[in-house]
Amino acid sequence: MAARRLIPLLDRVLIDKVQAATKSAGGVLLPESALQKVNEGRVIAVGPGRRTKEGELLPVSVKEGDRVLLPEYGGSQIKLGDKELYLYRDEELLGILKE
Repeated sequence: MAARRLIPLLDRVLIDKVQAATKSAGGVLLPESALQKVNEGRVIAVGPGRRTKEGELLPVSVKEGDRVLLPEYGGSQIKLGDKELYLYRDEELLGILKE
């Protein structure tokens, strides 16, 4: 996977956004107007963290594999291979979603 070759710097987090379902549970195709915007993603890779002025390392609060709640706007869209991924700063993430 091309995303495994990218290691984010500082306190950045690489996210694969969850796509909204295009079919109902019964198999009916949903029109685009019925699709809900999903602000959820899975953490693919994390940077080592940010350093304070004193040089102390502040680690990132999420780890690879975590499901996170994303802000409505923000993040930097990048394309790796045929996949669209997003880079967010650790402080921009809204929370970790428990399974």
